[in-house]
Amino acid sequence: MYSRIAGTGSYLPEKVLTNFDLEKMVDTSDEWIRTRTGIERRHIAAEHETTSDLAYRAAVAAMDSAGVDGSDIDLVLVGTTTPDLVFPNVGCLLQERLGIRNGPAFSLEAACSGFIYGLTVADAMLKSGQARRALVVGAETMSRIVDWTERETCVLFGDGAGAVVLEASDEPGIVYAKLGADGRYRDLLYASSGVSKPKEEGESGLLRMKGNEVFKVAVKTLETMVDEVLESNRLDKGEIDWLIPHQANIRIIQATAKRLQMPMERVVLTVAEHGNTSAASVPLALDVAVRDGRVKRGDLLLLEAFGGGFTWGAVLVRY
Repeated sequence: MYSRIAGTGSYLPEKVLTNFDLEKMVDTSDEWIRTRTGIERRHIAAEHETTSDLAYRAAVAAMDSAGVDGSDIDLVLVGTTTPDLVFPNVGCLLQERLGIRNGPAFSLEAACSGFIYGLTVADAMLKSGQARRALVVGAETMSRIVDWTERETCVLFGDGAGAVVLEASDEPGIVYAKLGADGRYRDLLYASSGVSKPKEEGESGLLRMKGNEVFKVAVKTLETMVDEVLESNRLDKGEIDWLIPHQANIRIIQATAKRLQMPMERVVLTVAEHGNTSAASVPLALDVAVRDGRVKRGDLLLLEAFGGGFTWGAVLVRY
């Protein structure tokens, strides 16, 4: 038993915050942001919009793409760092809203790697026979934990959601998955407060990042992971049709593509449109490339992400 992607979907909130808008908020410039990150704009959830709202819109699109409804889904898994509530988890909120009544529903928190982790878990559950069709979502409202007075981080993040329907198959769709983590780097990228850890005096309780250090570790880790994926599957670099990376920073993406000896024309780039949407960015980019016709059935895709924790992961997909 294997699993394959049957449909994709995504959603970006209506409100757009451009680099020029940010120039009026903090000491930065459009040129500085574009040249260092590749980001031109980001989408911001409305005051009434929650992470589950964004997840719902992406999930409906993915289910329509796959030609299924709630009665066909028996597993709901949501990767997110910004849940609506402590509980019920976003998976349960989404399950109820979609009219799904069968099987487990839960959320998984692995920061920007959340969708990759979720896809790997769902694949294992389908392979073991615990489910037949899964809805896997990456959804974030990162704007709620960003410090909008800190120019080094507020220019990077946005809100959005992406989703896939994963179904049991006789042939491999998810070919291979590789996950990793190293908590020693926790202080390089983190949210400074939580439920059981209140914010300290003088601390905002919001997202904090040491950008240069994160960049160095991310590039080195992703390069090593790409080599391991190729070696484990006895693949030449030229056999990958599309790289669909976490959309965090154009320079990190370029370094990974260089390691694969892959021209940027074979890399799906959406970072300019929505910035770093954390767990949502990989399924967002996948959906864009599927819907515009670049990614076709039979293509071999490499999906990869790196996030706070640090966590990281890659999935090799025969679409």
